[in-house]
Amino acid sequence: MKKDLNFIGKSKIFFGISLAIIAIGLICNIIFGVTLDIQFKGGTIANYGFVGEIDQEALKDTIQSATPENQVSFTITQDIMNNTEDEQAYAVSIQFAGNESVSSDVLGGITTALEEKFPDNHFEYKETSSVEAAMGVKFLLKCLTAVAIASVLMVIYVTIRFKRIGGLSAGVMALVALFHDVAMIYFMYVIFRMPIDSSFIAVVLMIIGYSLNDTIVIYDRVREERRIAGPKAGLAGVFNHSASAVMSRTIATSVTTLVAIGTVYVVATIFNLSSVQAFALPMMIGIISGCYSSLCIAGPLWVLWNTRKGKQEA
Repeated sequence: MKKDLNFIGKSKIFFGISLAIIAIGLICNIIFGVTLDIQFKGGTIANYGFVGEIDQEALKDTIQSATPENQVSFTITQDIMNNTEDEQAYAVSIQFAGNESVSSDVLGGITTALEEKFPDNHFEYKETSSVEAAMGVKFLLKCLTAVAIASVLMVIYVTIRFKRIGGLSAGVMALVALFHDVAMIYFMYVIFRMPIDSSFIAVVLMIIGYSLNDTIVIYDRVREERRIAGPKAGLAGVFNHSASAVMSRTIATSVTTLVAIGTVYVVATIFNLSSVQAFALPMMIGIISGCYSSLCIAGPLWVLWNTRKGKQEA
């Protein structure tokens, strides 16, 4: 018979690992701060297309010299749709931070400067889009509200479904695990200096669902095991047996998903698709965190809650 892993006995180690990562993330957040995308902080995005390789430092200097009064950043992605057999097509997105829209004269100056500096790359102006700072804040608040509502509804679902094993405690600890996963994703953005945009919200919502699914699988096994073992069975033993039984399935599912997302990330890196990279990398971190929190955070916290509650009642 396969020996059960002692998840509860090693819970302090698991909690210590998570707290250490959170502490490092908080320190990085204090030192570096968080970067918001123009979608949230407001600004203007001007899109250009060009062909062939280019010196990014020279491109940065050219754009900045054409707009000395603006804070400018840019990203370059490979334009697969417009590739030809002879030349590789690229798209450059120039971002202007601030509340005021960029005038046509400034855009015309940038276009002229790019055409003069890089005549062989055939720069072509595509389009411009602007986001007001106030609208960006409203959009961010709506996204955070969506995350909060999704979390609350999931906790209510867990509370109702697992009322036989202390539904409220199961729901609250599942919520703690979700907050843990969201914190891991957020700190990844801070540490890697990635701007928080709509992809962040999409990743958070997907990982919340993914992590909760893992937690529900474990809770369901705990409920069945407790029914078989009886109400007098120790919670630590019940959870250790249940988590050990589903661990291989949980890890196999996570590894399979990681391979798929990792493949997407590698392809995006090869073709310089920054928007896909910004989605795939946090997803991989979230999948690892979701698997870890379901086995090592939510379950042990549930056992501690109910064990203390039983002692108080006794």
